[in-house]
Amino acid sequence: MVSVNTHQAKTKLSALLAAVQFKGERVIICRHGTPVAELTPFRGVPKDPFHQDPALKKVIFKGSPMDPLDDEEWSRKIR
Repeated sequence: MVSVNTHQAKTKLSALLAAVQFKGERVIICRHGTPVAELTPFRGVPKDPFHQDPALKKVIFKGSPMDPLDDEEWSRKIR
């Protein structure tokens, strides 16, 4: 973990972002010695947009989702 003040963060932002992206480092940005922000690697979205979520491997579809529904399968609220 690296701590920098706001002036260092402003002047070395590209280098700090590279350290976060490629080395996985956390960077704490301080103002007058007090931590105010943290740069961490973004882990929200997989790099491959077509990557299968491991939780979905358990889902099994029986039949085609494009098949029309029978009268019994329609909700009474929709009818």
